[in-house]
Amino acid sequence: MRFEVLSKEDMVELSKELSKEGIMNKTREELGWEIYHIIVIRDKFGELIRKSEGISIIEDTLEEIKASFEALMEEWNVGEEKDFKDLFDDVNISKLTLLTALIENGYVEGEEKLKLIKKPKLDDLEIELKFNIDELEDVLEEVEEKLNATLTTELSFMRRYFVEVLEIEEELIKKALEIAEEYATEESLVEAMFVGIGKSVLANTILAIAEKKDKKMELIETLLEHEPLTVEGKKEKINIYFDEEAVEDILKELQKIGYLKVKGNRIWLQ
Repeated sequence: MRFEVLSKEDMVELSKELSKEGIMNKTREELGWEIYHIIVIRDKFGELIRKSEGISIIEDTLEEIKASFEALMEEWNVGEEKDFKDLFDDVNISKLTLLTALIENGYVEGEEKLKLIKKPKLDDLEIELKFNIDELEDVLEEVEEKLNATLTTELSFMRRYFVEVLEIEEELIKKALEIAEEYATEESLVEAMFVGIGKSVLANTILAIAEKKDKKMELIETLLEHEPLTVEGKKEKINIYFDEEAVEDILKELQKIGYLKVKGNRIWLQ
């Protein structure tokens, strides 16, 4: 199993903490990427209201922008400067969308301090809305037809950092998961939990079979006959599936960490 962390420093620190507990591990860096498909809708606010009738997700977003506009214009006088951070004391996407529109349309100017040049009519303000394509999955065709939406794909490259745990003992896996909670991303931690359990069960099943069968192909055939392996708790069950190639890879890992030796079709426990 492996954990993903957000920085090289966290990768090194997590590896050290695992090693202190006698947990074998190795670090890995690789090129990663994230792809986002964004639906972009741009028009005057009044036109967006008219064209989006019946499309609830768009209507709700426009209502939020309208509420933000009314609140902002009520407390912001023409010629008055406001600190950018004061305008965003909490995360508010509708307010950010509105402020971006005010700046782009020339009603607000400045950087750290923003000055209201004049108050616009909301219906005449050109607004750009952005949605993840998944948010509009059920109404995408209607949005494209009524609102002249366009698709923008955003691709980001970055270096990703991982720490892989090279253990099959249940207690060591549990300890590794406890240590990694402080460093690993939530998604990789959840995935590592299931992968750790699955690999532990599969590896220990291989070792149990290897005590009786010293031929690799016989071991693999016996293991495949028992697929899927199952782990059951009080309210949950994990089914573990694998193919011959996956078993070969686990055998290589077990050999690498010293549990057995494979040569040709022969297997020796160590």
